[in-house]
Amino acid sequence: MGAADFERHRIELTGYCYRMLGSGFEAEDAVQETFVRAWRTYDPVRGPLRPWLFHLATNICLDMLRGPQRRARAMDLVPDAIPGADLGAPLPPDRWIQPIPDSRALDPADLSVTRETIRLAFVAALQHLPPRQRGVLILRDVLKWSAAETAQLLGTTVTSVNSALQRARAKLPPAEAAGEDVDEELLSRYVSAFERYDVETLVSLLHEDATSSMPPFTWWLRGREHIRTVLLAADAPCAGSRLLPTRANGSPAFGQYLNGEPFALVILDVAGGRIIGDTTYLDPGLFPYFGLPMSFEPALRTEK
Repeated sequence: MGAADFERHRIELTGYCYRMLGSGFEAEDAVQETFVRAWRTYDPVRGPLRPWLFHLATNICLDMLRGPQRRARAMDLVPDAIPGADLGAPLPPDRWIQPIPDSRALDPADLSVTRETIRLAFVAALQHLPPRQRGVLILRDVLKWSAAETAQLLGTTVTSVNSALQRARAKLPPAEAAGEDVDEELLSRYVSAFERYDVETLVSLLHEDATSSMPPFTWWLRGREHIRTVLLAADAPCAGSRLLPTRANGSPAFGQYLNGEPFALVILDVAGGRIIGDTTYLDPGLFPYFGLPMSFEPALRTEK
């Protein structure tokens, strides 16, 4: 048993741990600890390696989830803000659903795991479930494990697994509408308008009920007109920004640079040819994780 035998399971395990924990960094730590324990304990007599890895990963995640606090999005914590309201005090990083690069959690060849199950809204909804119910739902509904396989992994019965799955499905809040493949022209128009701070064009790309949030602040907006009001009143604080594309949580995302320095990671939710939400993580520390450079020429685009 060599390192390559473990590595071929890394992406799938990372996606599983991310859905459980709501943090890409914690998911990576959980997978690394899984490999360490597997290296010490795996015996082919136990059966195939994959179920043993998931058994270890589940136990590690359950240990990490001890305690009453759960990660969330701003809209899970407070009502939407009125334009002009103060941002309030920032919350610590461990209160937020954190983003993860697609390349670390989604295997393009694995059609059984769709992008929708890694989106911020879905991962946030999972955090409402007790940890064991969360694990059952991910294993059964996302990874498509059978009830018998799930029961064996968790050391319980098929009846208990089916019961937990039923309770989990009943408690899970409705997920937001899944987006289709993103229109590249829409993204191009968004980037151009953003970099020129063209508020009217930006707003025209939004759904009328679009949301906008900005971790680590709980302040968030709902509605195209509220977003327009705030952008127009903000004295163009992000004018001169530049955007570099990446992918996060099954969605288009951008590294935002201000004056050539990393400023924020912007993740878009797109459906029906419109942007239905944006989440702006004000954390330059995410840039290396997403393979984004730590500086970028602060020149404006000129195309319209």
